[in-house]
Amino acid sequence: MAANYKVLSIDEMVKPGEVTGIERFYRHRIKTKGGVILTVDISEKDFTAEKAAPILEARAVEADKILKL
Repeated sequence: MAANYKVLSIDEMVKPGEVTGIERFYRHRIKTKGGVILTVDISEKDFTAEKAAPILEARAVEADKILKL
């Protein structure tokens, strides 16, 4: 099954954590099949191909549904 999005870029981001010193997350810019460009932040623990793909897919599908309203 083809993805409903294309990853345009990934940036590693760092912010001060509430409990720990530093928290890392990954900011993905994606373009949906409908042409919507989104920014999706994914936590460091979810930054694997297997975990990130369904997150990005869900956001892309939802954005394209909203675009059709």
